[in-house]
Amino acid sequence: MSLPTRAAFEAADLIAGAWVPIPGESLRSASPAHPTSTIWNGAPSLSHVTKAVAAARAAQRSWGEWPAEQRFGVLRRFAALAAARVDELAALIRDEVGKPLWDAKAEAQLLAGKVEITLDQTQHGALRRVAGFELPLAPSRTGRCRFLPHGVMSVIGPFNFPMHLPNGHIIPALAMGNTIVFKPSDKAPACGQAYARLLHEALDAEKAPAGVLNLVHGGADIAAALTSHDDLDGVLFTGSWPVGRRIMEANLDRPGRLLALEMGGNNAAIVMPDADLRQASIECVRCAFITAGQRCTCTRRVIVHQDIAKAFTRAVCQAASSLIIGDPAQDHPVFMGPVISSQARAHILSQIDRLARAGGTPLVEARALETESGGWFMSPGVMRSPRFTLEADTEVFGPFLQISECTSLDEAIDQANATRFGLAASIFTKDPAAAEAFAARVRAGCLNVNTGTAGASSKLPFGGLGQSGNHRPAGAFSLDYCAYPVAGVVEAGDAAALAPGLMFDDAWLK
Repeated sequence: MSLPTRAAFEAADLIAGAWVPIPGESLRSASPAHPTSTIWNGAPSLSHVTKAVAAARAAQRSWGEWPAEQRFGVLRRFAALAAARVDELAALIRDEVGKPLWDAKAEAQLLAGKVEITLDQTQHGALRRVAGFELPLAPSRTGRCRFLPHGVMSVIGPFNFPMHLPNGHIIPALAMGNTIVFKPSDKAPACGQAYARLLHEALDAEKAPAGVLNLVHGGADIAAALTSHDDLDGVLFTGSWPVGRRIMEANLDRPGRLLALEMGGNNAAIVMPDADLRQASIECVRCAFITAGQRCTCTRRVIVHQDIAKAFTRAVCQAASSLIIGDPAQDHPVFMGPVISSQARAHILSQIDRLARAGGTPLVEARALETESGGWFMSPGVMRSPRFTLEADTEVFGPFLQISECTSLDEAIDQANATRFGLAASIFTKDPAAAEAFAARVRAGCLNVNTGTAGASSKLPFGGLGQSGNHRPAGAFSLDYCAYPVAGVVEAGDAAALAPGLMFDDAWLK
């Protein structure tokens, strides 16, 4: 099987092992670089949500009872398929999401790597933490712990990493014996469908039960129906805080339902006087504007010490102004493509305007760029801002960076913590004591030293605090929320203890 071309990409849901066409035009995906070019169009069906959940429920017991190594075999087959088709997958990500090809290819290459990380049984491997164990409790009594799948998990995918981030939930969930209902982003349905085709091919080749993986397309109405469905056991979500909040509210009466939420960040970088300014400048610019600022780990705020603020700010502004912006498909190296949609661009520019009216000083103007293709391109923006406070805590999900000054490390840490989010933060310094103080006091799930905030490793946990997450880190720790521990005690003897006040006569059994 080869992945369909854009022209032949028939819109379809996957239910109980069968592709169900959903022809129509109520949902359309267009290239952000060439908005008149349709990538995918279809008509999602709300009724498919219940059918998909029922299919996943019907398959779960059988799939969960498969030997673990047999399930792992499916995942290894998928990894081989994904590795062989990196170029095809990258081209689709480029066309539908607008990432430059180097960025899209980096995402496509992560799919196979997630399988390797998930199935790692070495000292720091993920499987070691969810391996069952036994220990003696008494001469004839053994304690036992084993890990069981939750059951049916829904996975809600974002547009910015339309394959990698859903894959980060789905692979560990399947490894532990869960079944899946996957809803891709309505801004990247073709990427979601291509991913599901690849995984379905691996499942089918290994004769997995029909319904282990199900796919339903759609927007907010489909997502709401899926995440509030009565027959789910978990919701694995990557997206914004407002949507994550709605998911939590919809599940207030389901305390036993697993919610793993990753919801963005207003990430800070601290630059101290002893920092390598070249390193700090390059990393802050890279992490602010990579993927057109549409990564949850992008650097949004820089707190620079006043002693070096002039030189650092000048270098950052010049580097930002020199970024190559263009069609993701062009041969010449492009750092930044378009943002995902016209609505996204308009929202980004309106947020920047509001921050300027609140006291910010534009240093590099963020503006819409007109191109022959009519794509949703914009220039990167840099703004000098007053001291960062909770009142001004805004995640601008686009190519925009705010810079504020500080007079000490303590003040810098206070400003870094002036956010309701808590995903990532960085410090640039040569002082180990400063780096340790930063690591101990900044509240975020990913803390980097002398490298940017957008530098997460899939071999480490990935998640945040506050409005960034709910203490369910993904990355290498995603297996941990895909199964739950069950404790048990096994007695091999026959000497049941008589508690004080309890009498028993063996004659009563005769």
